[in-house]
Amino acid sequence: MTPTTINSAVADLSERLHREGGTTSAIIHDALRAAIITGELAPGQAISEVEISKRFAISRQPVREAFILLGQEKLIEVRPNRGTFIRKISVREVLDACFVREVIELAIVREVTKTRSAALIKKLRKNIASQKKVKTGDSRTFLELDEELHYLLAQNAKRDFAWEVTEKVKSQLNRVRFLTYDHATPIATLVAEHEAIVDAIEAGDADLAEKNMLHHMSEIYRSLPIMAEKYPGIFID
Repeated sequence: MTPTTINSAVADLSERLHREGGTTSAIIHDALRAAIITGELAPGQAISEVEISKRFAISRQPVREAFILLGQEKLIEVRPNRGTFIRKISVREVLDACFVREVIELAIVREVTKTRSAALIKKLRKNIASQKKVKTGDSRTFLELDEELHYLLAQNAKRDFAWEVTEKVKSQLNRVRFLTYDHATPIATLVAEHEAIVDAIEAGDADLAEKNMLHHMSEIYRSLPIMAEKYPGIFID
């Protein structure tokens, strides 16, 4: 993994600060979080509140607030007398996130199957059609579509708070998911698994939907050791 500069990793931040709604700290947090998850800001790389505030001509307060959130997600760490750095990926935290995610998403897929609608199935099929068009190597787009499909299920089940819980704990997990695309787990395999989940939901088979979802989420247990061996310098635990 080759680290980039802060300027490259959040090149569109200035435009987003002017274009998007929401607080400045939230926009900065989301941009930095995405850059860390995709590896644009690599484990061990230094990151500075001062540099970001100067580069984008904003006060340090919103940057500090964004850093606090990133620290709570365990994406960055402060090393006394040295500075702030991107954290390495914790295998233990990835496995903990998998546990939480499974409990929540398996329950959600059962609920959705029982209350499914034609409108939901249409949205899910549209998402999968977009997944099939993702070009090899475009892991960022696929991760966004992958997340969207799972969010559609949570949203349909009216489990927004449950989704927020999973979002808060799976930052480390998403870093591994991003690495696995086209390496340990081909995108085509994940698309087929998504399709199997939607097929079961449409058929009204809650047991099969849960089984297919569990199989899909278990991919991480197969790919994590492969990634840890391939990139030993970015993992801990």
